[in-house]
Order: sequence, then C-alpha cells, then structure tokens
Amino acid sequence: MNFRLLGPDRIDEELKSVIEQIAAGKPPRDIESRVVEVKEEPGRRTGHSIVPGSTTNEDAAVYLLDELACMANTPGSGALILGVADDGRVIGTELNAEWLRHRLYELSDSKLTIHVQEAELDGTRLLILRPPESIEPIRSRDRRIRWRVADNCVEVDAATWSQGYMMRLGFDWSDQPSGYRIDDVNLIALEIARDFLKAASNDPNALELASSSDEDLLRRLNLVKPDGHLTNAGALLFIATPEPGLDYIRRDYSGADSSMRVNTKGPLLNQLAAVLNAAAAANRILHVPVGPVHIQLRAIPELAIREAVVNGITHRDWQSAAPTVVEHQADSLVVTSPGGFVSGVNPENILTYPSTPRYRALASAMSALKLAEREGIGVDRMVREMLALGHSLPDIAEIPGPQVRVALVGGVPDKLWMEFLRALAPDTVAQELDLLLLLNLLVQRGWLDVRSAAPVLQKSELETRAAIQRLELASIAEQPVVTLVDGVPDAEPPAWRFSNAARRHLGSKLEHLLNSQNRQSFITDWATHRQRVSSTEVSDLLDLSASHANTILTNLADEGYLVPIRKSRRGRGFYYLPAAE
Repeated sequence: MNFRLLGPDRIDEELKSVIEQIAAGKPPRDIESRVVEVKEEPGRRTGHSIVPGSTTNEDAAVYLLDELACMANTPGSGALILGVADDGRVIGTELNAEWLRHRLYELSDSKLTIHVQEAELDGTRLLILRPPESIEPIRSRDRRIRWRVADNCVEVDAATWSQGYMMRLGFDWSDQPSGYRIDDVNLIALEIARDFLKAASNDPNALELASSSDEDLLRRLNLVKPDGHLTNAGALLFIATPEPGLDYIRRDYSGADSSMRVNTKGPLLNQLAAVLNAAAAANRILHVPVGPVHIQLRAIPELAIREAVVNGITHRDWQSAAPTVVEHQADSLVVTSPGGFVSGVNPENILTYPSTPRYRALASAMSALKLAEREGIGVDRMVREMLALGHSLPDIAEIPGPQVRVALVGGVPDKLWMEFLRALAPDTVAQELDLLLLLNLLVQRGWLDVRSAAPVLQKSELETRAAIQRLELASIAEQPVVTLVDGVPDAEPPAWRFSNAARRHLGSKLEHLLNSQNRQSFITDWATHRQRVSSTEVSDLLDLSASHANTILTNLADEGYLVPIRKSRRGRGFYYLPAAE
C-alpha cells in the first residue's frame, strides 16, 4: 500500500486504520465509526459510471455541510474522508481545498471552519475534512441539530446538546445549590441511606457513616453547601425528583399485562429501594445442582440488576423529565435511561474507559452510599455476574433519544459451565473478568488470538497478550486450560484453543463448534481472520484426522469458499486462502 499525507500529520490512529482498510478494498459501511466517516463526492455519478471531477462542486459542498455539521456537534468531533465510493472503490476528488473550506463557511452562516488536508492513496488524491468541535450547535439545512451515535447522525435537542457541552467544560449541575435546606430532608430516605450503608457490613467506614447524625451524614456525603442548602444531588436523593425518576414494570411473559408497577415521586433513594425490592420479589429463585451440592440462585443475578438500575439513575440526564424505565419481563430485565453515553464512552470501550460521570457530585454520593463504584467498575461487575452463570453478556447500546439501553437476559444458569469454572485452578480464574471474557470467547468462537481478543477485552494488544498469558497458567484436572493451535507457522501470530482436558469438561457446550453442520462457518471464520487455513490447523481445531480435515478443505475450495495457493493442492507448507468477497 502506498499512502502518504501531504502536509502536517494530524490524523489519529483510527483514521490511519480506516485508510488502511480502504486500501484493502473494504467498503465504507464496514469500516466507518463514530469519529471517521467515508464518502464519495456527490454529483459525479451517472448510473454506475463515475464522471471526472472539477475544482468546484456546489452539490458536494451543500451535502458535506450536513455531514460535517453533525460531526462538529459530536463531542470530540472527527474526520471525513472524501473520495471513496460506497462499494470501496477509491475514486478520488479534484475539489479545490480552499474553495471547499470557504464555501462550507459561507453555507453554515460563518459557524463551520474546517481543516482540509490533502492525502494520496496509491496515487489517487483524497481530501480529509476535520471540523473542530463546535462551541454552539450547528444546525443542518432543515434547521435540526444532529450528532453522531455510533456511525449514524441522529437528531438531538438543543437542551441535551448544551448540557453535554457544559459537562465537557467541567460544569456539574448536581453540585449546584438547590432551593431546599437540611430541614426539608425526608426522614425515610435517611433511614434507607443508612440501610444501604449497613448492608456493606465488610466496610467499617460505611458502618461508621451509617451511625452518624442526619446532618453529619448529609455533609459527609458532600450534599450540603456552606449556607445549609442542599445540592441538586442531595435534593434528588433525599427530597424529591421533579417527576418520577424510576418506572418499574413487571410482566410475567411477553405481551402480558403488567403484574406490578412502581412509579412514584419522592426521594430518589425511596424510589430506588422500592424498585430493587420489587425486582427481587419477581426474580425467580432456582435450585441448581453444581457438583455434589445444590446452590440457590436467582434467575437474574441480583448484583447485575442492582448495577443496571443504579447506573440508570446515576449517569442519566436529569434535565429530562422522562423516567429511567425498568422493564422486568419473565427472566429478562431492560433498563432504559434518558441521555446518551457521556463524552468518549461507547459500547466498544465501556469496560475500560476512565470513569467520567455526567454528574460528579451525584456519582460521588452514590459511591459513598455503597450503591455505585467510584472507580467506574459497575459495568465490569454486571458483565462478570452474568458470565459466571453462563448467561449472555449484557447488551449495552445507545439508542435514539438519545437513551442508553441495558438488557440482562437471565434464566436457568448453565450447570455445565458453572462446574467447569469451579474446576479451574487457581480459583481466582473464575473471578477475573478478563479471563472470563477470554473463556467465553473460546466457547463462542472455538479459538482466539491477540487481535480477535483485544476488542472483546476492550484493551490494547499488549494488555490482551498479558491476559492470555495468565490464562495459559490456569489448569483443569492438572492440565492446561488452553493450548496453542497446531499448524500455525512460526512467522504467524499464535492462536489458542481449549485444551483436550478442557474440551472433555465442557463436552456438549462445544458441540455447536465441532459438529458437521457448523464446520463451514467455523473454518471460513478462521481463514478470513487469519488469512490462511491448513489441514493441520483444521485437524487440531476440530479434533479430526488429517485426512478428514483435508477432505473438508478440498470441498470448501470446490464450493468457492477457499482458494488453494497451488493448483496441485499438495506439497510442503500448502494451505488455502479465503475466497475474495
């Protein structure tokens, strides 16, 4: 690949990664992200043909205005690569950079000044457009405000945009004085606060705080200003939310009428206690045989429910009148809270992104009450609790509104998986989130390498390699839990699979990977990711004889899924390549 930037290198690592993928022929829909967008120049297509470009193009400027305004409105802004067709062809652009920059400034009523950078990709000229993050919302041609959620532009109201901007400036609404004083505090809310503190019986500081006087408790939670007024966080927690802050709805099955509902005003702590109690009452108790004993478990882990609900009220947008909705249907629980992710957070980094609460004072008080984690590890605990019982990972997403939606799908725990985790040595393996995620990836995919595991752990490849090394030290029945995949050349990155001892313990849990119906997708997944596949690798991954593995690969090549490197399909070092899409 021949790629060079013309001018100062101001392109971040993600932009470079996207350009590398463009050079590899991937279409924009597969590589765009929240911060990088890829577009072809409008007005240059006649049917399937691309016509030559010119130095000015009014249609392009008008179109790009909306795209770049959306990006400028997004926290942190981003970059737009101009000159790539929707199918991934690099068609380039002849637009004059200075003309485009000035025209966008005019079209935006002098609100949008972009940095235009010329770049070359294999001899074709591209433009990289980088708008600065806006200090006031820039409206599109239809007068709406939009910002990017994942790789899409979605509408946002001015109040939500402004609140996000103020937060990025360091303004904390929850720490501002309210109109209430200490004498206005709800006494029941104070007792609920003490109950939460006493529940943390292993923390002497929490027990000591619970025994303090009412005024001292509020002051030590930093919820009282010097003049005696409560902060907004204190008013929410101990006096009343402007509207019901939580709306809990219980349905016994899909489509059923609600059998229980909690939707009241009053102190947020009172609402939280009522919702947690209602969810606990509706959460099935299951008796699960694990080894020689029966253990009692909930259909949805109680700690996971608590983390989901507490996060839904701590990090939500309290400028919105909408409640945080908790839908508890059968053995599933969905929490939807108003306000999108705070700046910088997304589903791809939520496990590892530094704690950045929307309201620092409120988050600090929730942490001091032992309801939330100051270190921002609540989501980690939610994930760990679900994985430890063999349930699916929590589904966390930002949806239009914007809102954050967290779905927990529980049910009968996976007895085989729990027995497998109990058999691991040391016993801390089953408690470490990184190792649980790696083990779950092996169950889902059948193999892993550093590149495939890094996005799952949401960590760098260096940190991921260290986690895999820790997993290599784990054992089951005095045998390693994982082993290197046989047949991977020394020059290629190593890959790992479950050891034979682990396979025996997991038994039927791995049938979806090893049965004949799924072999095609398993092998093509390996070949696509690793950019090669050999009979030795397939034999080791699927526990087959070498001749059987070779027959499967031959059939896949005949069907057009693989391409042999030699027509004879023989010889030392022979392997197949994935077929081009």
